[in-house]
Amino acid sequence: MDRFAALQAFVCVAEEGSFTAAAERLDLSKSVVSKQIKTLEQHLGVRLFNRTTRRLHLTEPGLRFRERAGRILEELQEAERAVGDLQARPRGLLRVNVPVSFALQYLSPALPAFLERYPELSVDVTLNDRFVDLVNEGYDVAIRITALRDSSLIARRIAPSEGWICAAPQYLDHHGRPETPADLARHPCLIYAYGRSTREWRLTGPEGDEHRVPVQGRFQANNGELLVEAAAAGSGLVLTPDFIAHRAVDEGRLERVLTAYRTPELAVHAIYPYTHHVSAKVRAFIDFLAECFGGAPPPWAWERIAPNGR
Repeated sequence: MDRFAALQAFVCVAEEGSFTAAAERLDLSKSVVSKQIKTLEQHLGVRLFNRTTRRLHLTEPGLRFRERAGRILEELQEAERAVGDLQARPRGLLRVNVPVSFALQYLSPALPAFLERYPELSVDVTLNDRFVDLVNEGYDVAIRITALRDSSLIARRIAPSEGWICAAPQYLDHHGRPETPADLARHPCLIYAYGRSTREWRLTGPEGDEHRVPVQGRFQANNGELLVEAAAAGSGLVLTPDFIAHRAVDEGRLERVLTAYRTPELAVHAIYPYTHHVSAKVRAFIDFLAECFGGAPPPWAWERIAPNGR
């Protein structure tokens, strides 16, 4: 038995006082409505209506059931309206997962404007650099800066990024500057723990030639800013996204090397679980990210940093 349809039929018959009028209102045949009421009465084990040739009256159990059933349908309609309202405008709680460095450098300054724009929206931001399970961990959306893996999640590309190999100028003056990918083997390298291949750096040369370079080092971390600071202190070479390294390069604390070689393409993506209807709060947040970071160039503006030619 479709209990919801049966409740609708019962309440409609009670309000109209007629199977015929209720059937017209519900756009059903009279026989279907009659069958729904009969099935409901059998399920409840009581008679809900006293039927005569001229009138239809609720029994005492029918009167009590009518009161409760009406409230149930009203609450259901209110719930449907609330969900529709959420779909129509950003409201409620938005749970976001963001890499630590990106959150601190870029998202943090932008969030006040987002909250001001959507006063009915609350935001819960979790910072970590690992790949989270959005569905099982209850996140609405995540920001990821990587080459995407195959996934059932939906991704929207927000802005481009690229990897830079950098080291402190003093370190390079003392240990020499790598001229080819093979030269990396003689340098200590700072390892990003969440990389796809932590002990192998992939580079593409000017002629499209690919290099898979084994690297070694005694320092590994799961945060890019920590690695950048270690490199700036002279601990070795680091391969890190431009949005993390560009300030240290700007300040002269880091120097780019092997600039003729490209690392695998990165990009800033907004990731969210697949759904037939993207909620208004998720859509608003992703559009806001694109507005803030999707310009040309993006805020980290690597184009303004002149390659050192090495």
